[in-house]
Parts: sequence; C-alpha cells; structure tokens
Amino acid sequence: MQDLKEKIDVSRLPNHIAIIMDGNGRWAKEKGEDRLFGHFHGVESVRNIVEGCAELGIGYLTLYAFSTENWDRPENEVNGLMELLVDTVRREVDTLNKNNIKLHVIGDMNMLPSYAFDELQEAREMTSHNTGLNLVMALSYSSRWELVNAVKNIAIDVQAGEIDPQKITHKTLEKYLCTSDFPDPELMIRTSGEYRISNFLLYQLAYAELYFTNTRWPDFRKDNLYEAILDFQSRERRFGKISEQLQEEMK
Repeated sequence: MQDLKEKIDVSRLPNHIAIIMDGNGRWAKEKGEDRLFGHFHGVESVRNIVEGCAELGIGYLTLYAFSTENWDRPENEVNGLMELLVDTVRREVDTLNKNNIKLHVIGDMNMLPSYAFDELQEAREMTSHNTGLNLVMALSYSSRWELVNAVKNIAIDVQAGEIDPQKITHKTLEKYLCTSDFPDPELMIRTSGEYRISNFLLYQLAYAELYFTNTRWPDFRKDNLYEAILDFQSRERRFGKISEQLQEEMK
C-alpha cells in the first residue's frame, strides 16, 4: 500500500495550515483520567504535527492553543495549562532552533501570567533568526477580540489624521490584525468531531478549505495530517469563479 505521504503533490501544498486542537479533555475522560492528562498527551501531537509540517515544507502552521473563553474554565485546569505551556516552550526551544522553526504568538498576551509571557517572549527572541516553518501559537486569542482591537486602533489613527476613513479597504483592516505578517490559511483542520470554527481566525478563514475529523487531538499524527492535505488537494479552489474560468487561466 502506497504511503500517504508519497501520495501528496508537493507542488500543491497549502502554504498555511491552521488547526483547532480539540478533544484533549474528552480523550482523557474516555480513559478515566482528568483533563490535564489529555492536555499533557496533546503536547506529543503538537510535536509530531510540527515536525510533519516542517518535513513537508509547509510555510506556516497556526495552532489554536488557548482561547480568551478558556480563561473561564476551572482554575486548576487553567493553571495547569499555563504551567504545561511554559514547561513545553522551555523544553522545545532547542528543537525549534535545530529544525529552523520560528515561533510566533498571536492573542491578548497581556492576559497571560507574567511568567508565561516572559517565557514566550524569550522563546520568540531565541528563534527569531530561523527561516523555515513559521509556527504561530494562538494564545489567549479570539477572533472577535482581534477584530474589535483592530477597529479601535484604526479609529485612533483616523482621529490622529493618519488614515483617511474614505480610503479604508479590507487591506487596511488586515494591517491591524494579529496576523498582518502572515498569509491567510488555505486549510483549517479541526479534530474531535466538532463542526465549528469557535471564534478562530474568522476573517482570515474566508476562503480556507475546512476539514473536520473525529480523531481526538492526542491521537492526531502525521498520517492524519497527510489525509487532510490529500483531501485539500482533491478540492477545486474557485474563489468565487467558475470551473471553466480556472481551466482557462491554467492554459
């Protein structure tokens, strides 16, 4: 049987993949463990998928690690997640550098505990020279927060006379988003059988292909990633045009 990776057309890879890593808690519950047990094992999936994307030559990988709504979870789970985040980042920086991976963080960083904020800042600085895969961690992030924040900053610049409101376009808004330095995702993957976007990159996912799988995040591995990419490559991306127009453009 042909290896899934070998079936992938490397000339048609998505440049940017975004993943909603869902199902850690349910995975743990099914095994009679607490939710943090699931988050702990989800780290291995992160490591595996980051490696898989780097090996394929994917340009950008955005992982939805912690939403602004997640702050409302039980205190022990939030504290455990923050400690797991810091410990993981600290341990993985050398591996990121070894694999030429550059770390980015998007979200309301001011909501993070100071020790987590400092650790992330240090990791970003230590990987800033890397030129391979751009690993974007969405932490304390929500798309509605991002859009409101962008509108506020545009209003401030309009008030200061730096922007003519009559000349505002979608390009203007994009410059004020957390993702202004990144291309929009072409493929969004959500694990664990939920069919929602859950306040994740609402603007940026406008033309992304959406892929949903029942696999819980702690069980998600490279072969699952390859399946999602193969599904992506089987689709026709029309961007509002019709098939005949695309065929004509390809001639």
